[in-house]
Amino acid sequence: MTDTPTKKENQSKTDNIPSAMPNEQRKGNRNNDRKRNRRGDSKNERDSEWQERVVQIRRVSKTVKGGKKMSFRAIVVVGNEKGQVGVGVGKAGDVIGAVRKGVSDGKKHLVRVPLTPNNSIPTLSKGRDGAANVLIRPAAPGTGVIAGGSIRTVLELAGIKNVLAKRLGSKTPLNNARAAMVALSQLRTHKSASRERGISLEQLYS
Repeated sequence: MTDTPTKKENQSKTDNIPSAMPNEQRKGNRNNDRKRNRRGDSKNERDSEWQERVVQIRRVSKTVKGGKKMSFRAIVVVGNEKGQVGVGVGKAGDVIGAVRKGVSDGKKHLVRVPLTPNNSIPTLSKGRDGAANVLIRPAAPGTGVIAGGSIRTVLELAGIKNVLAKRLGSKTPLNNARAAMVALSQLRTHKSASRERGISLEQLYS
């Protein structure tokens, strides 16, 4: 008679333990879901800052042993309109894959552009890539983006709103886009130029 209550007590204790475990698991799952949501939100915010524009999509071929292998080449310009821009090229068997590769390639080759308070560039700049020459010069407020082709796309995604640009030489979109990137990468502010020369801003303007 004395053994029966102890067995019942033990059974009640063991029955109570599993009931507590699901609550702990639920709490852990809720915390994990919150962490995942936070990570996903941060990624979406980063991706939302960048804009992508496809400049050109071409069907290209590669000669192999069995014949010709067809694929697509996409030229993509990536920028956040805050002074960062990049040009990427992607090749794949389908258009979507080529654009995706072009976006990732463009983010790997970003260039930081110094912008003035009027959303223009500080000085005149020239860029060359292959047979393409590009001339970019600052403009007064209200001028807008006076450029054409792939150069206009690069300047707009860089956040430049008042600029004059002229395409000299080749008309190839990829070479012009890369020449514009070279010209933007060579830009310097007056403060950085005076610092490199070891003089003050007053001496630089005089």
